[in-house]
Amino acid sequence: MPISPAEPTPARSLTELNAAIRALVHGGLGTPEARREYELLLVEWAASVRTDVSEAA
Repeated sequence: MPISPAEPTPARSLTELNAAIRALVHGGLGTPEARREYELLLVEWAASVRTDVSEAA
């Protein structure tokens, strides 16, 4: 029996991502965990921007 791929989780809006990034930066990036979370948020933000641009075209 083939394995079906997991359903993708809904992407957060750019507004939600910006708020999460700002809150994280405001709280400080002094720990490795905070820096890793920041990196993940930036990747998600960039993917969301690309999706937003391609949908507009």
